[in-house]
Amino acid sequence: MVAEGKRAFWVHQAAEYVVGGALVASGLQSVDPVVPTALGALIVINAAVADAPLAAFRKVGRRAHRVLDYILVAIAVAACALPGLETNTRMVQILIVVVLIVVVARTDYSAPAKKGVTELSQRPDGRSDEIGRLAGRTVGTVAGKLRARMKNDDSA
Repeated sequence: MVAEGKRAFWVHQAAEYVVGGALVASGLQSVDPVVPTALGALIVINAAVADAPLAAFRKVGRRAHRVLDYILVAIAVAACALPGLETNTRMVQILIVVVLIVVVARTDYSAPAKKGVTELSQRPDGRSDEIGRLAGRTVGTVAGKLRARMKNDDSA
């Protein structure tokens, strides 16, 4: 369960992809694209290696990802102050970094709940399990009857 006032980790990960992509896109349109493009690429790589639903590689746990997030925020803030950036690029980069800071601050980094262990399945009367089995059987029966009817219609 996600802590109150926090966002699920997959939302954080999706936001990192968007923020990183926005930095890469803004960097590619600037006169000197190295800083925002490299920063955006680092953010996307960080999202891709996290052990989470939207990850590509799942190499870094959530605790380590949290540390990497704070390091990236520090790098991003320092990159906004670098000399030689075009004014428009700097402003866009600052706005995107502010979004990254909000995303990092409002994320629940706790480990996901164990599968199959929910409040409903822990009910003493087992009613939720019974309802789930009944729903599954009903859907399976209806699907089987539809398949049989379609097969009979095709052979006739």
